[in-house]
Amino acid sequence: MSREWDATTYDRVANPHVKWGAGILEHLDPDGVVTVVDAGCGTGRVTELVLDRVPGARVVAIDGSQKMVEEAGRRLLPAIDDGRVEVVHADLTKSFLGLLPRREPVDAIVSTATFHWILDHDVLFANLAEALRPGGQLVAQCGGAGNLASVYEAMRQAGEPWMGPKYYATAEETADRLRSCGFTDVRTWLHDEPTPFESLEALEEYLGAIVLGAHLERLPEAERAPFVHAVASRLPKAELDYVRLNMVARRA
Repeated sequence: MSREWDATTYDRVANPHVKWGAGILEHLDPDGVVTVVDAGCGTGRVTELVLDRVPGARVVAIDGSQKMVEEAGRRLLPAIDDGRVEVVHADLTKSFLGLLPRREPVDAIVSTATFHWILDHDVLFANLAEALRPGGQLVAQCGGAGNLASVYEAMRQAGEPWMGPKYYATAEETADRLRSCGFTDVRTWLHDEPTPFESLEALEEYLGAIVLGAHLERLPEAERAPFVHAVASRLPKAELDYVRLNMVARRA
């Protein structure tokens, strides 16, 4: 979670993430929700959707990237000034309850396209459970089993197998893990989310900024753009074969 992102580019190209966030937020019951954590808020685009979904709630937007936190702070400034949002730089692999404004468990945690970057989901879900009040909601989605298989095959063909962190869990193991970490009323499911791009150039910008970023950090600067092009050119078409893992549960 300590990786830094190109937050400006991310904010411009992350339309798929906003779409996924809107979809999973339909499973958030706003009744009785006063405080919400957006775990892995990125630049705050989905946080804005949370504010719309729960108009009376106070939202704590958390991210492990300082650049993301700074960009989210700019985007969410009106809500911050109104006292509806606080943006926090925090690592979800460590207990973050003490970093919340009142150091008290919250009513809901939402998350979009974040958990697959974390390798230890037992620690992650235990931290989420600690930060939720009894009966509090977890509503989240991330990359799931089979996610971006064509991209990783293209990387192998280009001579550079994936070397960054990623964990694409199944729905079944996620349900078991959530229950073991203190969640109940657990629902988990996978769904395909094919994501087309209007041009090869748009695909390459997205790949470089989001999908391949953690791997590109291992390459010399001069090799990064050619490698992204090599991967994009080997895909069957200008489309990414996303698979999303959805999870809805309550703290026991």
